[in-house]
Amino acid sequence: MTSATDVVVWFADERCRDVDCAGGKGASLAAMTAVGLPVPPGFVVPAWELERAVDAEPLRALALAGDYAAAQAHVREARPPNEALDAAYREIGEQLVAVRSSACAEDSDIASYAGQQETFLNVFGAADVCRRIVECWASFFSERALFYRARKGSLDDLRMAVVVQQMVEPRKSGVLFTVDPVQKRRDRMVVEAIFGLGEQVVSGEETPDHYVIDREGLSKRERLIHSGVLEPEELVLLAQLGQTLEEHFGGPQDVEWAIADGELYLLQSRPVTTL
Repeated sequence: MTSATDVVVWFADERCRDVDCAGGKGASLAAMTAVGLPVPPGFVVPAWELERAVDAEPLRALALAGDYAAAQAHVREARPPNEALDAAYREIGEQLVAVRSSACAEDSDIASYAGQQETFLNVFGAADVCRRIVECWASFFSERALFYRARKGSLDDLRMAVVVQQMVEPRKSGVLFTVDPVQKRRDRMVVEAIFGLGEQVVSGEETPDHYVIDREGLSKRERLIHSGVLEPEELVLLAQLGQTLEEHFGGPQDVEWAIADGELYLLQSRPVTTL
């Protein structure tokens, strides 16, 4: 029997900060966890597990040929280590989790793969977690993902990690840019916020409240669609965390965050690549 420690790496594990193991998203979460930032607990299915779970050479050939439908069908026949994943899920508390794709080439300083692969929220039960992990792997071979990888990455790359992270039930959530990417001002930050799940902001389903703040968190300009989601002290806290992330990662960051039960959590941080 394969043990959970052979096929998952927890955020608190130093190995998880290696992009070749955890992918861009997983490594970022591990790095934030390592310095004590408020990240919901979770684990990563390492990037090499996809190749172990499939017949790798035919899959590479299908990807190189651009046959996304056959490649995805091949991945959906994968044999993930279900028993080990079940043990890891039970250790996280058998509760609602987010299952997120984490490609090794994503969220680098020169390219962001954000939105190219799947994310599943409010996943419950070990069987569904395993099923969603396979769907994340399959999304690495979608038509859109293969097209993007042909331009930015390598089509024979099978390194695809998956993050499994405890869900928070947010009262408020959204995104923070530690610079103003439109005006290209480094003395300003941009916050977008909504009541409920921030996925509505990331996906463009909902128009959020929009704040332009200085680096101390003081609002300089607002467009309040929802009559003011955030309190002044929450803007200040976001600005402080944003500066901490900039210093830690060495450049401007695009951050996903959530506020639940009065606590602010960081869900993702990746480089801003549009400056």
